[in-house]
Amino acid sequence: MPAFRRQPIAAAFALMLLTGAAPAIAGEDAAERGEYLVRAGGCFSCHTAVDGQRLAGGRALATPFGTFYSPNITPDQETGIGRWSDTQFLRALREGVRPDGANYFPVFPYPSFTRITDSDALAIKAYLFSVPAVRQQNRPHNVAFPFSWRFLQTGWKLLFFTPGPFHPAPERSVAYNRGAYLVTALAHCGECHTPRNFLGAMRSGQQLAGTPDGPDGQLVPNITPDPGTGIGKWEKSDVVELLKTGTTPEQSRVKGAMRETIQDGLKYLSDGDLEAIADYLFAQPTIVHDIVPKH
Repeated sequence: MPAFRRQPIAAAFALMLLTGAAPAIAGEDAAERGEYLVRAGGCFSCHTAVDGQRLAGGRALATPFGTFYSPNITPDQETGIGRWSDTQFLRALREGVRPDGANYFPVFPYPSFTRITDSDALAIKAYLFSVPAVRQQNRPHNVAFPFSWRFLQTGWKLLFFTPGPFHPAPERSVAYNRGAYLVTALAHCGECHTPRNFLGAMRSGQQLAGTPDGPDGQLVPNITPDPGTGIGKWEKSDVVELLKTGTTPEQSRVKGAMRETIQDGLKYLSDGDLEAIADYLFAQPTIVHDIVPKH
């Protein structure tokens, strides 16, 4: 996939500042831009089962509420999203609602995806509709009662979900706003790096502070700029190197879900976007939160 390109004109930067989204490139079609956004969103790793066909779903995700299986997002008309309209696709991302009107479980990170701009969301849809259709039925979730009841998610949304697109901070730099959009919307970093309460909602005031009980029970580190328990002793180049190669400044290698997120997605991002992510992370409030394995 070609590297993301930036238009070196003031209007392009103004567009990024106002919308948080990357401007379209002359000669670049929606599907091509959508592939880049799909990489940023981690869709390949989440929607591809081990030894399964790309984006055909079936990937297991173990949580304290049970095991969820990702759906088929290829354009197959019977088992995938091939019959979805633009409106239905946007509603899924914006509101966490399926085409049949049922709620998605928040294991699908719509609380973050709600911030994705319409143009980026439709570019993602254009790419997904350009890949080969795979006929593969979705696997039912293995979730215990009463958490298996989708209608209960309406109450969860009232308590914990704020829909709406990303709003850039006008007093901040273009790089900060681009990083904010990537971290809080497309790449949805907080969904893994923020501890959750007993109902599975991200804890306010602990954004990006890490958790010992991340996806599949994995330890997820503190990525706030605390020098003792987070990344405060790192340089911006260290963050970029990690997101490109999975190597920390201490020369250790990331594992598990983060390794897949890098290999299938983040390493394809432009240096400018990776640097913007670093800019945003280092501008966040310092949170002291030492993450230790659960015994």
